[in-house]
Amino acid sequence: MQALDELSQNVHLLLERYEALQQENARLHEDIARQREEMIRTHAELVELQAQNRRLATAGALGSAEGNELALKRINALIAQVDRAIAALKR
Repeated sequence: MQALDELSQNVHLLLERYEALQQENARLHEDIARQREEMIRTHAELVELQAQNRRLATAGALGSAEGNELALKRINALIAQVDRAIAALKR
């Protein structure tokens, strides 16, 4: 009879631990979802800040000869990117 009681206690303990692990797993999945959303928001903010930085650098560069040369280089680089994209689409 003692072996049966011990087995019953072990099963009960196992079920309690299983339930605790399920709850922790659910909490971790929620944390992952929140972190993924935060990462998406942060990435979007980074992309926007990079674009704003490029616009400000280009706008600030328009007042000087060096700035004009830098702006021209950036425009040429953009044109080259567009040309490569068009060439890739034609394949």
